[in-house]
Amino acid sequence: MRLPPPLPLLGGLLLLQGVWRPLRGDLVFIPPVIRMSGPAVSASLVGGTENVTVSLALVQDKMGLSPFPDFGVQDNETGDWSLTVTPSVNSLEVTVRLKRSLQSCFSNETDSFSESPCVVQTLVVSAARNSSCLAHLLIQVEIYANSSLAHNASENVTVIPNQVYQPLGPCPCNLTAGACDVRCCCDQECSSNLTALFRDSCFPGVFGGDVNPPFDQLCSVQTAHGVPDWFPFLCVQLDNSPFLGLFYLGSISSGQRASPEVYLHADLKDFSDFGYKQGDPVMTAEKEYFTIPQVSLAGRCLRNAPVAFLQNFDVWCVTELDAYQEQDGAANAKVKNGAVGGIVTPKVIYEEATDLDKFITNTETLLSRGPAPRNVNVEEHYIFRWNNNTISEINVRIIRAEVNAQQKGIMTQRFTVKFLSYNSGNEKESSGNPGYQLGKPVRALSTNQTSNATTLHLWQSAGRGLCTSATFKPVLFGENALSGCLLEVAMNENCAQLRENAVELLDSLIPATHVAMRGNSDYNDLSDGWLEIIRADAPDTGADSPNSSANGVCLDVPAQLSVRILFSDAGAVEGITQQEILGVETRFSSVNWPFQCGLTCEDGAGFFPLSASVQFIKIPAQLPRPRTRFQINFTEYDCNRNEVCWPQLLYPLTQDYQGEPYPQCVAKGFLLLTFFVLAVVLSNPCTRTRKARNSATI
Repeated sequence: MRLPPPLPLLGGLLLLQGVWRPLRGDLVFIPPVIRMSGPAVSASLVGGTENVTVSLALVQDKMGLSPFPDFGVQDNETGDWSLTVTPSVNSLEVTVRLKRSLQSCFSNETDSFSESPCVVQTLVVSAARNSSCLAHLLIQVEIYANSSLAHNASENVTVIPNQVYQPLGPCPCNLTAGACDVRCCCDQECSSNLTALFRDSCFPGVFGGDVNPPFDQLCSVQTAHGVPDWFPFLCVQLDNSPFLGLFYLGSISSGQRASPEVYLHADLKDFSDFGYKQGDPVMTAEKEYFTIPQVSLAGRCLRNAPVAFLQNFDVWCVTELDAYQEQDGAANAKVKNGAVGGIVTPKVIYEEATDLDKFITNTETLLSRGPAPRNVNVEEHYIFRWNNNTISEINVRIIRAEVNAQQKGIMTQRFTVKFLSYNSGNEKESSGNPGYQLGKPVRALSTNQTSNATTLHLWQSAGRGLCTSATFKPVLFGENALSGCLLEVAMNENCAQLRENAVELLDSLIPATHVAMRGNSDYNDLSDGWLEIIRADAPDTGADSPNSSANGVCLDVPAQLSVRILFSDAGAVEGITQQEILGVETRFSSVNWPFQCGLTCEDGAGFFPLSASVQFIKIPAQLPRPRTRFQINFTEYDCNRNEVCWPQLLYPLTQDYQGEPYPQCVAKGFLLLTFFVLAVVLSNPCTRTRKARNSATI
């Protein structure tokens, strides 16, 4: 049972037609031809999808010579198939599914691996507007009976072991159920004869099933290596699998669909009447949490996340504009200030957004105005003033945008929360005292009169990713980062102009001349720990070479800015390690870029990618002490050059042992020492020594 020969030719014609039609803006299926081997397939219908009707038909002609069925004619033979159309942004998602079960393909249990296909048909999906067919999707169906989707899942519940003591995946290379995986020697489904064929070529490491790699102090390795006589008394017996603890307890989920909203802190505990502590949730007068949208560890935007006292954040949330619902604003909230009966009402200031392209993308053109427009909040900035353990004032600045009530697109919102002291003015915020704190902005200073820079920047791309619409975000201490944007290049620009524009954009990220060594360096005192930024390999923006303009290739165009920041530990304050910056270097990387304009170069524009990276490198504050001549010549106590490592004689009591917490190991060590001292005392060594001396004297 094979497809008629003319159908592949027809599919090729549809494929050739589908390549050129999107370029003209016509209605077309992508892809235009699909070979279906499972129970469902999907395709996208792009172009002008307004008032488009989609239908499904079955090609009946066995010779493959008849034309496509007329649009709108319901075919009685399509009862086994269902057609689903899902609208999306500027397109329609078309899904065709097989409704009937494939169990009818099996005559008995031994016939489940037949080589002949179970379903062989040809389907046509047509798209039309006003009874005029505009596009076709050809689906060649060939489903085999031995597909894993044809078998019903077993109702037996799989017993998952406790992953604290046993790895969940002891054989990661076992990828096929019910069959032997070649080179996977830990696969229990491989017979001894099959395993003998590839025993010498097994997958090594954890992927090959070596989930419990042995180490020198393990008791089970004493037979494989030459070990001293005391090894059995001080060896370690533990399961050091890297998979242990990777999953939390092997329980079976109930299978219920999770709620779209995540409810945090189900048991509300209000201790705000006695003052807030750092990390406590801010409460309202209704004894509820004061919530602001935040981003979870999984990257999901939580709309009802409580605000924690003295914890700043700056997050971006992405949501569908048509599904967005405005929540109760901060203007109506009444926040408890931390004293008994104290209430603080936020002071709200509204502003209008000037550039909607930074916040709303992938918008659809509306043919009619429809209902009255609505306002959406694109930015919300909260400033909490605190005094000891109370909140004295809350200032809110909300930036709104006016959109159509039926507008569709993707909206990006920004939410910031900052806690400031009640007596703080407009002074610049510190990043530590005295050393830098992780996640705080790197403080910068410009000695030039043309710049008031206070930190280093990276790009925060938005919309189409163009550099002209990108915003800045600060470089945070201890966090390596990479950002980029697209520079739009016109046809009439020469290479020299391209270099100048690229250098100007990259230099805008580092407008400062000095960087603070500490987190609290004084901006008014240049001698208070300010380091000059080292700028290496300044790019040359000179004239073009004759060959570059002739070949359409621009040589040595700056494309990447690399910032390397050296830091180290500089002591401790109250047991907390303080870190400071030792130096900052910027370096440009250039590329040879050819102008690309697609099929035609008339009034076209190219896009030159720019990128910037920040890397924090930790170096020792002091150079390690050089080894003495004794340590160089005598290797008896060198564990790296000697088979017997005497310093690890008491390995379970050293820092290298990671099987148990170190304080617990020390406690067990002292307990053993106590038993030893007790045994010595009970043996009465003093009496024995005195008797030995008396006998020697006599």
